[in-house]
Amino acid sequence: MTDPSTTRTGTGPASAPAPTRRGPVVAALMLGMGLAALDGTIVSTAVPQIVGDLGGLAVFSWLFSGYLLAVTVTLPVYGKLSDTFGRKPVLVAGVVLFLLGSLLCAAAWNMASLIAFRVVQGLGGGALQGTVQTIAADLYPLKERPKIQAKLSSVWAASSVAGPAAGGLLAGYADWRWIFLINLPVGLVALWLIVRHLKEPARTTPRAPARIDWAGALAIFATGALLLTALVQGGVAWPWPSAPSLGLLAGSAVLGAATVVIERRAAEPIIPGWVWRRRTISAVNLALGALGLLMVAPTVFLPTYAQSVLGLGPIAAGFVLSAMTLSWPVSAALSNRVYTRIGFRRTAILGISGALLVLLAFPLLPFPGEPWQPALLMLLLGAALGLFQLPLIVGVQSTVPYGERGTTTASVLFCRQVGQSVGAALFGAVANGVLAARLGGGDLDTLARALDAPESLAAGAMDGLRRAVDAAVGYVFVGAAGAAALALLILLTLAPRRFPVLEEGTERED
Repeated sequence: MTDPSTTRTGTGPASAPAPTRRGPVVAALMLGMGLAALDGTIVSTAVPQIVGDLGGLAVFSWLFSGYLLAVTVTLPVYGKLSDTFGRKPVLVAGVVLFLLGSLLCAAAWNMASLIAFRVVQGLGGGALQGTVQTIAADLYPLKERPKIQAKLSSVWAASSVAGPAAGGLLAGYADWRWIFLINLPVGLVALWLIVRHLKEPARTTPRAPARIDWAGALAIFATGALLLTALVQGGVAWPWPSAPSLGLLAGSAVLGAATVVIERRAAEPIIPGWVWRRRTISAVNLALGALGLLMVAPTVFLPTYAQSVLGLGPIAAGFVLSAMTLSWPVSAALSNRVYTRIGFRRTAILGISGALLVLLAFPLLPFPGEPWQPALLMLLLGAALGLFQLPLIVGVQSTVPYGERGTTTASVLFCRQVGQSVGAALFGAVANGVLAARLGGGDLDTLARALDAPESLAAGAMDGLRRAVDAAVGYVFVGAAGAAALALLILLTLAPRRFPVLEEGTERED
């Protein structure tokens, strides 16, 4: 096919031939992606009911952190396993593990057991996220990949935004345990579709018996767990300049160095060195890590801004954020018309440049402003990021053969997840620092709760608190603009001008 990027050839079969019926497989992928996204946010609005039933208010944040940790640190492991043993067994195992975790969560008897079972759920969620994206690339040739990736993006965005509302409804009108039980019928349908309809290519080249780098997998898991625990809990469970934070960061650095040594010596490393030696993959990894960083501003801080500054209710605040989920998949679906003309790199540069301008415009909004103003910016931001993210994912998947695609896709998603964790810690510290400077103390969550109960505030205090939250969120969006500028710099200096795309039908299986 004609593509703006250069092509290179290999030997052996092309990417996985399409199953007899792609429709059921795509439906299964969308269901799996929806489950993984939904369970990242659905618990948030049910916390009062869960704590009231099980107790454990002091550690409830681990309901989110535990799931995030398990998903993030297992992504590279599942990527390597899918390249070694095939996508289908990894995805089936991931769905089964996710459903087992969901069932155990519904049966939890105290907060400690619920947190442990959320980790089990996250172990399955890591397989869902990475393997679904890889199979989507296997099923479709380069020309058609934007369509399936746009569908998955829209499912992910809609599920993430709908999660808090769905959790609140189930907890308020049924029982919080249904938040997890509802996964079972949906997951079983996805599992049946995968087992029945997903067919993988027969290997035409002899392979040596697979050797799993279990030492590397354990080292990656331990390193990621310590690092993400430090980032997620720092400034929340303990102060940043404290023994727990410094100890976790130092421990993650030591384990990271040990991981590098283990991976260099491994015959089949979980994270091969070529992931970082190839300019295209390393540039995309770093650029999407910056995307994860900047996405914290709209997804985490915009709902607080909409409720605390604009005075909207939770549902209306969700609609402000959902404007981004409307334009993102549309822009992503149409991005192939752009990158087939000007190339993957230039299309991504165009998208992140637009996102940079939108993020810089947010602090210029009037106070208190109208809801349509941030909603319009989110609509524009979604359109810009659709042009940025999808061409990079499609482009980097198209530069590797079938036997390397799982590892490559997992490395991209891993970097994006780590970026989100870093962003949550970094921008949380920025927001709390601005509030402390303006009000002499307090954090964003405490002030947001105070604004939800205006009768508890002294006369005239409401306006001051709202202005403080407005300023704090404004600084967060400036920081997000800095992350966008970093992504732009990476694309301009590190990414090759033309991605070395493999020709359709000539990819080799290593």
